[in-house]
Amino acid sequence: MKIKFAELSDAKLIHDLMIKAFMGYKEEIPPSSALEESVASISAALKNNEKGLVAYIDEMPVGMVRFQLTENGLYFYRLSVIPEEQGKGIAKKILKALEKYARDKDLPALYCKVRLTIKKNINLYRSVGYTIYNEEVVTKPNGIEVKVVLMKKDLYKVN
Repeated sequence: MKIKFAELSDAKLIHDLMIKAFMGYKEEIPPSSALEESVASISAALKNNEKGLVAYIDEMPVGMVRFQLTENGLYFYRLSVIPEEQGKGIAKKILKALEKYARDKDLPALYCKVRLTIKKNINLYRSVGYTIYNEEVVTKPNGIEVKVVLMKKDLYKVN
């Protein structure tokens, strides 16, 4: 498997991978806002300091993640693996690549938000060293509230 940095020209590919992966959350209440994103919105984000990684198996794109560098570290979102490739360790390899990038930049931690109802994602992040450090309620534009947990992996924590 190869993991490459996304280019601006990858916006459609990123969108396609994300939509395929997030269709599994179409029945959530409310459905994931990832399903409302467009190629244009991803393009605009990539032009505005957003970065991405795309994972390939035999030149076929199978997953991706989007992220930004913040004052506290690296914040990632929309981690996506196409349904037919889920459960094969691809997400963990993408997370490892993110961690390597963050370490290379001397960033102290990686962060993400996960819906409280999506236990398999919380468990995935916990399995590679993330901890829950807070909970919050996100209010969607339609007024529906979504409980999320904020997760973090400290890169230089001394035990």
